[in-house]
Amino acid sequence: MSLKKKRTKRDGTFSGSTPQRAIIDIGSNTVRLVVYGGSMRAPTVLLNEKVTAKLGRDIAEKGELAEEAIELALRGLKRFALLLGDLGIDKIDTVATAAVRDASNGDAFVETLRQLGFDPRVISGDEEACLSARGVAGAFPGATGLVADLGGGSLELVTVREGVPGEALSLPLGTLRLPEYRGSSRGEMRKALEKALKKGAPKVEKDQPLYLVGGTLRTMAVFAMQEQGHPLSDPHGFEIGPKEAKSMLGKALANETIESLKARDRISSMRAEKLPDASVLAEAMLSRFEPSRLVFSSWGLREGLLFDGLERHARSQDPLLAGISVFATQRGAPPTLAARMAAWTLDAAPARKHGSERLRLAATMLALASMQIEPNIRLPQAIDWALHKRWIAVSGPDRAMLAAAIAANGNQLDLPDEVRELASEDALEEAVRWGLAVRLARRLGARSRRSLEVSRLLVDDSDLILRLAESHRDLFGISTEKDLKLLSGRLNLDYRVDIVPDEELRSDPDDAAEEAA
Repeated sequence: MSLKKKRTKRDGTFSGSTPQRAIIDIGSNTVRLVVYGGSMRAPTVLLNEKVTAKLGRDIAEKGELAEEAIELALRGLKRFALLLGDLGIDKIDTVATAAVRDASNGDAFVETLRQLGFDPRVISGDEEACLSARGVAGAFPGATGLVADLGGGSLELVTVREGVPGEALSLPLGTLRLPEYRGSSRGEMRKALEKALKKGAPKVEKDQPLYLVGGTLRTMAVFAMQEQGHPLSDPHGFEIGPKEAKSMLGKALANETIESLKARDRISSMRAEKLPDASVLAEAMLSRFEPSRLVFSSWGLREGLLFDGLERHARSQDPLLAGISVFATQRGAPPTLAARMAAWTLDAAPARKHGSERLRLAATMLALASMQIEPNIRLPQAIDWALHKRWIAVSGPDRAMLAAAIAANGNQLDLPDEVRELASEDALEEAVRWGLAVRLARRLGARSRRSLEVSRLLVDDSDLILRLAESHRDLFGISTEKDLKLLSGRLNLDYRVDIVPDEELRSDPDDAAEEAA
């Protein structure tokens, strides 16, 4: 992008995170600006603003962008240009999709954008599909199945295997064009859409996940979650089986009106208007592709652009740990400290049957970060972090284990119902032990590195052993004894404290920390 950079003062621009990259997505329905910060492997959205210009509304009938829509889009884009200049952001991608590439006056619109200082790229349908698949692969490492990205002007379909995009196709089945397929009944519309899908959709194996991308499809997930009384709020990563999906689409959603949808929480007027037609398309895709399950993704084209631009080593990073490490560091819990504590607690409270070491490390980071919250609001806010913040590559049971570990770190062992609904008692007990071990580690020496160097936490037969160097024997205070007793009780072990010469505990704590990480 060639917008002139301005000298700007960043003080207070975005608390705790510096903007690194922006994407302007010029779609058939909306023109959107998203500013990202944090780790680009699991980016934080710092600004998300859109203009509902409906550039593609006249494409099917007239083949061109409507003048009123162009004016709305340009008004928003001029504002975006000023915002980006004032924020000092120079890493900007501007992409245009179906409406601009299909319109007879698309080239003229692109030239106007260049005059405003943008450097737009009109991407093909295949490229749009592959970028959406890249976004899904970034959010679901190793994803295999079919990606369906529903926009305003088109439906992008692309196979993906082990995270690598395969055959791609763009069909004119966007939300602005679906009304053309309406017949006298919902069933007639579904049959027409099934026929359209059969004409050119890529061949896919049955019983593979169908990843659904796009704002209207995410709204469908919100609806399903509301119908189920689901304890989570983020539609990203929500899954539903084919039988449940058919019932939800053909019965619950089919009985809704646009007005009744608008009356629901978290369903905007624009999405309420598009959802009935999109639900019929979803039924047609279920019939055509026979997937094992529907998986809803909040990552699509924009995140695919980010993922595509990463170095190879960055792509291989764990997105859960990448996102939480930035978040926790901003709250006084850097990953090096968390890794040391995870190593220190490894013998007493490892990941066993239900969790994993990556999840335990993530729980340790969040537990340490939660201690920066005021005590009177700490538990509900920290549990909200675990359950409702958009972490990537984490399941509902995983979130419950994060919440249980955070709660136990604060000695809160009576878990909320919403946590217990998501995971088994055995899984939650495993996570509680993680949290109690972190509590002991951080309180032993006030999170000092030295306290972890002069102590060890071990399990030997029927005993939980705290081994302390002679020079630091007085670290074993009243609070430490209470924490040790609490953890040993959850482990069904006795406990003891061994005081040993300092030289017996001399080692490099970073070696153990790296092993735990």
